[in-house]
Amino acid sequence: MAINREQVLEALSNVIEPDLKKDIVSQNLVDNLKIEGNKISMTVMVVNPAMHARKRMQEAIKFTLNRVLGDDIEIESTVQGMPKEAKESRRKILPDVKNIIAVASGKGGVGKSTVASNLAAGLSKQGFKVGIIDADIYGPSMPTMFDVVGERPTSIEVEGEKKMVPVISYGIQIMSIGFFTDPEEAVVWRGPMASKALTQMFTDTHWGALDYLIVDLPPGTGDIHLSLVQTVPLDGAVIVSTPQEVALADARKGVTMFGMDNIKVPVLGLIENMAWFTPAELPENKYYIFGRDGVKNLASGMGKPFLGHIPIVQSVRESGDIGRPAVFQENTPVSNAFDELVRRFVEETNKV
Repeated sequence: MAINREQVLEALSNVIEPDLKKDIVSQNLVDNLKIEGNKISMTVMVVNPAMHARKRMQEAIKFTLNRVLGDDIEIESTVQGMPKEAKESRRKILPDVKNIIAVASGKGGVGKSTVASNLAAGLSKQGFKVGIIDADIYGPSMPTMFDVVGERPTSIEVEGEKKMVPVISYGIQIMSIGFFTDPEEAVVWRGPMASKALTQMFTDTHWGALDYLIVDLPPGTGDIHLSLVQTVPLDGAVIVSTPQEVALADARKGVTMFGMDNIKVPVLGLIENMAWFTPAELPENKYYIFGRDGVKNLASGMGKPFLGHIPIVQSVRESGDIGRPAVFQENTPVSNAFDELVRRFVEETNKV
């Protein structure tokens, strides 16, 4: 019996896109459908471009068509991630957030959270609507960096569901595990529990419409990172490192991790933190304590954009301690450096 287009589409209407929770036919995700004898070929779009998500979709298509039309049917399906514009309009989780960007580092102690907080603050300073998730479960620092220690998210009912409302500081919406734990006690959780807490900060929070949601990840590579890419379709990642070789080796691993087939998140660029030391009494002097241009050279060697240098300046530490990001300083070398970083970041985000 000859197979027709209507039969194929009817069968495919039983295949569900996991992020949208709707079938791939009603969502117009099937393209280039061709039927030649007992061979069926097509292109299907999915929200999550990671390899594991695409492979699962291919398996679901093959299983469904063989079950309905017979085991002798030959199926060739190409599954690809949606273009950014389509993803924005279809994303099931956080559909009103235009860009979800992770800030990561290969190792701890490189100033990743300081960069993440100033990136969020710098974007807000330029007029963007911004949120930040403190996904550094074991060492949350955003409550301190935004001067909201001791605050608690409120709740609101949205479409019959109770949602958390982020804490707001400097116009930035903030969610952190630090809002729910005693700052004097260590967070001792196994991987699955930490991953569940991260997922809830995304799915159980009412973020509303945002231009950028910055995600401050824990250092290294592990459960939290995998849970994130499996829960939320990230639009990109930024890697932070200091310029010495021991940090660069781990930064290289971070770039490689986001490029893995089962993750596939674009690396928007690398940032060199603690690039040089400038003492207050000698503002024109630069002392390259950790080496010079290590991250810039790494970015060039790996074919990734370099977003900028951030110097070691005492006021950066002081700003973090008092809860007012350094980017809010006016006409200082460090605020200028962060402003330039934000400009390049926006440029690279718009290219994805």
